[in-house]
Amino acid sequence: MELRARGWWLLCAAAALVACARGDPASKSRSCSEVRQIYGAKGFSLSDVPQAEISGEHLRICPQGYTCCTSEMEENLANRSRAELETALRDSSRVLQAMLATQLRSFDDHFQHLLNDSERTLQGTFPGAFGELYTQNTKAFRDLYAELRLYYRGANLHLEETLAEFWARLLERLFKQLHPQLLLPDDYLDCLGKQAEALRPFGEAPRELRLRATRAFVAARSFVQGLGVASDVVRKVAQVPLGPECSRAVMKLVYCAHCLGVPGARPCPDYCRNVLKGCLANQADLDAEWRNLLDSMVLITDKFWGTSGVESVIGSVHTWLAEAINALQDNRDTLTAKVIQGCGNPKVNPQGSGPEEKRRRGKLGAKAQLRDVQDFWISLPGTLCSEKMALSTASDDRCWNGMARGRYLPEVMGDGLANQINNPEVEVDITKPDMTIRQQIMQLKIMTNRLRSAYNGNDVDFQDASDDGSGSGSGDGCPDDRCGRGASRKSSSSRTPLTHALPGLSEQEGQKTSAASCLQPPTFLLPFLLSLALTVAGPRWR
Repeated sequence: MELRARGWWLLCAAAALVACARGDPASKSRSCSEVRQIYGAKGFSLSDVPQAEISGEHLRICPQGYTCCTSEMEENLANRSRAELETALRDSSRVLQAMLATQLRSFDDHFQHLLNDSERTLQGTFPGAFGELYTQNTKAFRDLYAELRLYYRGANLHLEETLAEFWARLLERLFKQLHPQLLLPDDYLDCLGKQAEALRPFGEAPRELRLRATRAFVAARSFVQGLGVASDVVRKVAQVPLGPECSRAVMKLVYCAHCLGVPGARPCPDYCRNVLKGCLANQADLDAEWRNLLDSMVLITDKFWGTSGVESVIGSVHTWLAEAINALQDNRDTLTAKVIQGCGNPKVNPQGSGPEEKRRRGKLGAKAQLRDVQDFWISLPGTLCSEKMALSTASDDRCWNGMARGRYLPEVMGDGLANQINNPEVEVDITKPDMTIRQQIMQLKIMTNRLRSAYNGNDVDFQDASDDGSGSGSGDGCPDDRCGRGASRKSSSSRTPLTHALPGLSEQEGQKTSAASCLQPPTFLLPFLLSLALTVAGPRWR
């Protein structure tokens, strides 16, 4: 009996020796050499890294089994994982932001060239066609183009009123020049102005220019404004910091496998998506209004071509001005008789004497590219996981699931804050939305309303987007008695300041462009918009 017991003891001892020789982890701590190599490659001191696994009771984020990480290592890697995710988010956002900014400037340059081309044509042809009727009134025409530029750039001007005042001033000056033998005091000119609407001295040109230019300029500036607002939203959202719960979850996702001595284990794809859906829950809530904005911008591109399109109208302002002066000259005698009939015979005194239009058609390849980025916010977690993370390509039971190598069982959460209530990886307080992102959602709503109003040809008051949008951009447009009415006429030297200048272009730059850009050559409409197939390329986290 004693001999049999001794035999069992020897058998157990032999089995233990075999297990030890095979490196059974339960009997021998594993080496941390691979973890040391990776940790050192990230610039950290190797003095922190144990040579072999130690007990992990000190860990606060990673599972507390045997580990290759000290408390200091865990903290360092947690900070590094948060910084790497923030960098990846900024890189993804910069690609989109840079494309929006580039296309904004491309469209802005082309728009300016269209207007400059029209003004240059006027300056080249009007002196020969109209003589002193033009040369003695060059400032009035120059001021009109300056006002149009300011309006496009977001100045608080009402375009219809601006055009009406231009025609009123021009009528007074030209009527005087056509009748140098008459004394025309201010009260007589006031009478002339009051009858102008009924007399229609310039024919149909003022009405045609008002209708077409208002729609064209409103569409152009609202589209450029939309590009600017979109870029601004992307920039501000990229600055939103990650919360502490997200930082813990990202550390667990990226580096806890290292601490557990299995650095070769790659995150399970669904595990990564759940972590980033939780981290970017607030960003995903931008999706609905972001789509609305881009849909509205796609819609307004329909206004860019055709005989009444932005290109045709803006490049042909001089044509309506020429038609107007021709009409005044053709109807000179009839007009004079009607004015005398309505205002009386003026006293006597002495002075007295259409260019070709050039329209260009262009088409914008905007729609497809705008639609390419409509799902930017809700696709961001998947994009980052697939392009910035070294996800597992092994079978499901070999990937890192946050605790060990093995299958990841939880379902993938939906998009947005409300859907993260049961996120198994990130504790998200769905009752506390990020206020910066909520403000950006409001900016998207305001800009969308402006675009929809502009699509209907309604002038909109472009107050700064930081305003709460108190009616200025409603879908119904501005009431006639509110949109810019009552703003007193200002000379060129004291113009209304820009209330929402183009992003990236200061008011000083805008005024410089207004004064000098008429010397620049025109360009054809660039096939400009957004080559926005999202290239969120960048260095991998590993």
